[in-house]
Amino acid sequence: MNSKRIVLSIILAAAAVFMPLPKTAAQATNWQQIPVPTLPAFHPQQPKRIELSNGMVIFLQEDHELPLIDGSARIRGGSSNEPAGKIGLVDIFGEVWRTGGTKTQTGDQLDDFLEVRAAKVETGGGPDSTTISLSCLKGDFDDVFAVFADLLRNPEFRADKLDLAQKQADDSISRRNDEIGGIAARESAKLAYGADNPYAREPEYSTIAAITRQDLLDWHKAYVHPDSIILGISGDFDSGVMEAKLRAAFESWPKGPIARKDEPKGGIQFQPAKPGYYLIPKEDVNQSSIHMVALGTTRNNPDYYAIAVFNEAFGGGFSSRLFNDIRTKRGLAYNVGGGIGTNFGHPGILQFVAGTKSGTTIESIQALDEDIDDLAKHPITDNEIKQAKDAILNAFIFRLDSPDKVLDERTTYEFYGYPADWLDKFPAEIQKVTAADVNRVATKYLHRDQLAVLVVGNTKEFDKPLTSLGAVKEIDITIPPPPGAKEEENAKPTESNEEGKALAAKVVAAMGGEAKLTAIKSVRAELTLTQKTPQGEFPMQMETVIVFPDHLHAEMHTPGGNMNIVVTPDVAFMAMQGQGMRDFPASQKAETLDQIKRDPVFIASHWKDPDVFFRAAGTEKVGDIEARIVDVNAAGTAIRWFVDRQSGHILKETYRTLSQGQPVQGETDLDNWKPVNGLTLPLLRHNKQNGQDSSTSEYTTLEFNPTVDPKLFEKPAEKPAAQP
Repeated sequence: MNSKRIVLSIILAAAAVFMPLPKTAAQATNWQQIPVPTLPAFHPQQPKRIELSNGMVIFLQEDHELPLIDGSARIRGGSSNEPAGKIGLVDIFGEVWRTGGTKTQTGDQLDDFLEVRAAKVETGGGPDSTTISLSCLKGDFDDVFAVFADLLRNPEFRADKLDLAQKQADDSISRRNDEIGGIAARESAKLAYGADNPYAREPEYSTIAAITRQDLLDWHKAYVHPDSIILGISGDFDSGVMEAKLRAAFESWPKGPIARKDEPKGGIQFQPAKPGYYLIPKEDVNQSSIHMVALGTTRNNPDYYAIAVFNEAFGGGFSSRLFNDIRTKRGLAYNVGGGIGTNFGHPGILQFVAGTKSGTTIESIQALDEDIDDLAKHPITDNEIKQAKDAILNAFIFRLDSPDKVLDERTTYEFYGYPADWLDKFPAEIQKVTAADVNRVATKYLHRDQLAVLVVGNTKEFDKPLTSLGAVKEIDITIPPPPGAKEEENAKPTESNEEGKALAAKVVAAMGGEAKLTAIKSVRAELTLTQKTPQGEFPMQMETVIVFPDHLHAEMHTPGGNMNIVVTPDVAFMAMQGQGMRDFPASQKAETLDQIKRDPVFIASHWKDPDVFFRAAGTEKVGDIEARIVDVNAAGTAIRWFVDRQSGHILKETYRTLSQGQPVQGETDLDNWKPVNGLTLPLLRHNKQNGQDSSTSEYTTLEFNPTVDPKLFEKPAEKPAAQP
C-alpha cells in the first residue's frame, strides 16, 4: 500500500465521520450490533520471476513511488551446514565478506565509495542461507550494482578483518550470559531441538579460533554459485531494462558443482530433551524466565492454519486466554504467551513463555499448567476463535503493505519450495478453520506431560523450591575458556625456579626495594576508570582502599549516583545510591579477593613468602621489547608477568577473570611507571578481556599505609520495608 493510497484512506475515513450512519448502525445499542462489512479481496502486485540458463532465479518488483532501488541475493547454505568444529563460521563469513572488501578494493575503500552516495551494500549469514544486499538512489544504481556484483563474486576476506570479526565474536561469547532472556531463549532451543542440533548450537572460543581465511574462501567457492542464488530487486526501474542488466552481469556465470551437503546421513536430527524440570540459577536477578518447550512443526503442514488460529486464541496477544488469565486476572506475569511453533525450512519450537518476579516463579508455572490442562475441559470457544481470526486477518495486510514486502515473501517461498500462491491462500484458509479444527490440533500437538520446563532465575527468592514440582536437572552454562587459557591456568607453579626468583628480585628492586615494599600493609588510591564499550567510552572517578591481603572498599562516582563495593572474607556486596544493596555471588566475591592478590604491590611485598612462587617460562614480545614470561602463584592466585629484563618493569599481565559472572581471559598493559612516595609504580593500566579493550585505569593519587576506618568494610543493616 503506497502513501497516496494511505492518504486517500485517511480522507475517506474522516469524511465518513460526518456522514449519516446507516439506520441499523444508528440504532445499535452496543458495538457488537454494528455491521462489519466483508473484507475486500486483496490482490497485491506480484513480482516478475525470471530464471537464467545457469539456474539463478530473479524476481523484479517495480515500485515507482520513490527514486530508490533495493536488492537482496539469498544463497543456499547457512550455519546449519557448517562443521561442528567451526561453529560460528557462517556468522564470521557474513561479516568479513563485506568488511574484507574485494580483490580490487578494501572494505574501508568500499565504505568511502558508498558513503558519498548514501548507499549500502551489506552481507550476512543465517541458519539456512547467506545474503548480500544493496540499497541506493536510482541514479546511483549502476555504480552500486557494480560493487554488489564484484563483492558477490570476488570477495577477498582480508586477514585483518577476519581477526577483528573473531575478536568481536569472542566478546559476544563472553557476554552471552549477561541477560536472563538471552539465556532462556538459547537454552530452551537446545532443549527443544537437542544440544548438538545445528539450529541450536552455539559458537565457543575454540570454534571461533579454528576459523581461518582459507575456510572463508572455501565456503564461498562451495556455496556461492548462480544456481544457489535467488535475487530480488525492487524499486524505481523498468523491468525490461533491469532484466537486461542482470542478464549481462550474471548469465555467463557458470553453474557450480553439485550442491554440497554437510548434513549428517539421514538429514538433521531433532532430539528434544526428556520432559521434566531444568534449572539455570542466576543470583544477580530478581525475576524468572520460564519456558515450556517441545518440538513444533513446519508451515507446509496441513494443520498450519488451524495451528495459527489456536496460537492466537490461546497465547498470541492481549486478548489471548493465557494473557487474560495469568497476567490480567492473576497478576502473575508481565509477559506470557506462546503456541505451537512453525518454521518454513525446519520445525519450529512449541513453547509457552512467562516472565515473572522471583517470588511467584512456582505459582506461575502452576498457572501455566492449569491453563494447558484446562483445554481438555474448556476447549477454545467459537467467540475466541472469531476474535483470533479477526486479529490474524486484520494484521495480515501489514505483511504485504508494500511491494518490497511482497517481494520478500515470494523469494522466501521460492527458497523453501513453497507454492508461489501460498500466502495468497492464507486469508481463505484461515476463514475455513473451525472450532473442531482448532481443538483437534491442540489435542494433537500439545501435551503437558511431554514438555521440558526451563526456569532461569534467582533460586534463593523463589516462592517454593523448583523440586517441589518434581525432579530437577541443573544446566551448566559456564563458558569454556579460550584456547590456551587452560594451559596458562595450569601454569600456576608450586615451586620457583632460579631464573624466576631472580626476575622477581629484579621487579622488587625496580619498584623501590624489599624494605619499602614489605612495610606496605594498605593502599588508598584515587583514579579515573574509563569503561570501553561498543557504545563509547565512559569515564568515572573512583577511590579505593585495600588492606592486604583480603579487604577492599571501592567508591565509584557514576552518572546515576555513587556506588560502593565492599569485599572481605566475610562480606561481599554492592550498594547503589537510591537503589539499595545487592550481595555478590560467591564466584564474584572469590574473583575480587584474587584481584587483591594479583596487585603488583601485594606480590612484590610478599615475594619471599613460602606460598608465593615464580617460574620463568619463555619469552614474548611486548611492543618492541623481548619480555621474559614469569608464571606467578601469589598465595594460590595465578597470574602471568611479562618482565623487561633490562628495567625490571612488568610490561604486561595476563590472568583469568570474570566478566558479568563468566570466565574471560584478562590482559593488562602496565604503563607510565613513575616515582610515588618512594616507590616506582605503573600509573596507567590498559585492560582487555578476550582480546577486546575493556577499560583503562589512570591513577592520580596513591597513599601507603593510610589510617583506615574498620567501618568501611562493614555491611550496613538493611532498612525495614516501609509500612503501607
